[in-house]
Amino acid sequence: MPVITPADATTHDLHNARFSSYATPTTGSTELAAWQLEITAGSVGVPHTITREEILLVLDGELRVWIDGAEHTARTGDAVLAPTGALFAVDNPADRPARAWVTTSVGLQARLADGTLITPPWTV
Repeated sequence: MPVITPADATTHDLHNARFSSYATPTTGSTELAAWQLEITAGSVGVPHTITREEILLVLDGELRVWIDGAEHTARTGDAVLAPTGALFAVDNPADRPARAWVTTSVGLQARLADGTLITPPWTV
């Protein structure tokens, strides 16, 4: 389907965040996965190692982003590039939700600190 509306997006809630999935193989994308991410105010992200690069564009708010232990601040309009194999986490230290648009390759997986490997449902 060439146009995916908010009503068509599939929503997943996990780790103090809402993932509204727009582009996936389910909606017709064969190579890319894209979703809107809304992160709860005052939340700390879950560190995970990613198997594909991710690009995150901050739509609203300010995020604290961790890439391989280095802390970065990303504000509205900033883009974050998390490379393949990076240990990645996103915090929202603000007192209001933050929103971002995230794009990656179909098939992204994430390894949690306990070794669990997950395939996020918003990427397949």
